[in-house]
Amino acid sequence: MQAHRVRSDMSVSSARLALLNGGVVASGNLAEGLAVDFATLMAVALPQADVAALDKMRAAAALGVSKRMLLAGEIVLDAVGRQGLTALAGHASDTVRGWVCYALAHDYERHAAAKPLDLLLEAVRPLADDAHFGVREWAWLAVRPHIARQPKLAISLLAGWTADPSERVRRFACESTRPRGVWCAHMSILKENPELGLPVLEPLKADPSVYVQDSAGNWLNDAAKSQPQWVRALCAAWLDQDAGKATAHICKKALRSLAKK
Repeated sequence: MQAHRVRSDMSVSSARLALLNGGVVASGNLAEGLAVDFATLMAVALPQADVAALDKMRAAAALGVSKRMLLAGEIVLDAVGRQGLTALAGHASDTVRGWVCYALAHDYERHAAAKPLDLLLEAVRPLADDAHFGVREWAWLAVRPHIARQPKLAISLLAGWTADPSERVRRFACESTRPRGVWCAHMSILKENPELGLPVLEPLKADPSVYVQDSAGNWLNDAAKSQPQWVRALCAAWLDQDAGKATAHICKKALRSLAKK
């Protein structure tokens, strides 16, 4: 999340902050997540990390949270290796589990020539289905750069995720491929050719989960900023086929920016 480095710790009690920094509990909201001191938590949750790594984490304290997550993922991977990530993926701290998302992305980056994208996606899938809202966001944000480099392949792989029983997994397939998205780089190919996303979008056009509906609507709202006519036509076609509440909700969100003009 490209969130500002706000003094969110001011809204978190010292006792609560001690639990968060000690890796004992998960954050209950964004303010708590932003208040976590990465170096303090890392010293507890990652005893394998050497002094230099912890010093590097402390030196990055003033950076935005996305940059600190990226750095933390690299430190975690260096400290425990690919095999050590499984244990950390079950850590009580959502921040630590978020670090694992980035560690997996770093591992893929280092071995991309020998590892197909589907292995990265499958590795991050349990974290995409995590019970904590923050971990689910870090999961797609961590792999988004790799999806952006191979968008057609990623969409073909993620199309199968749209049939998953978990609304969280279905939502990941949609959220991770948004043309513009939030706190992430845009994907020019999808801004100009949003029809490439139909293998993911079509199966979700009447999804029963509002969590998924909102993501699909936001995907199309992204596309509407560069290809408004395409989005209008798609929504008209969907509504003609199914005027149910789910499709109507998706299309309302999809067309909201156009409706303001």
